[in-house]
Amino acid sequence: MKFLKFLLVGVFFGIVLVKSEAVSWYRIFEMFKFQSFHMYGIIGSAVLLGIISVYTIKKLRLKSIEGKEIYLPPKDKSVTRYLLGGSIFGLGWALAGACPGPMYILVGTGVLSMLIVIAGAVLGTFLYGVFRHKLPH
Repeated sequence: MKFLKFLLVGVFFGIVLVKSEAVSWYRIFEMFKFQSFHMYGIIGSAVLLGIISVYTIKKLRLKSIEGKEIYLPPKDKSVTRYLLGGSIFGLGWALAGACPGPMYILVGTGVLSMLIVIAGAVLGTFLYGVFRHKLPH
């Protein structure tokens, strides 16, 4: 029962993404062909909200539910890892027609072929764990 609030927020988030057409393969296809601003608007507003949230957390020195100050460690300035990782993520997103969150939402809407994509994502995560020490960090 203590995890019910997380389930409800997840269901609400899924409904919002379906209604905004953010999980629509056609909308994602439009985005990658630079034919529509729809997805860029959704992603841009999420990035803007994230920037405002992180700034607020740092500026007001907010505390977690446990009462500890929230610490956000600085990111490494390595360009290669972000270009390589972002390219792989973008290719997967373009080929599958969904990024990680919407994959589960699409299964919930009845697109059962996304189970293959989820299996591939889990396999890719496992392989990253196996080869992590050999990759540029």
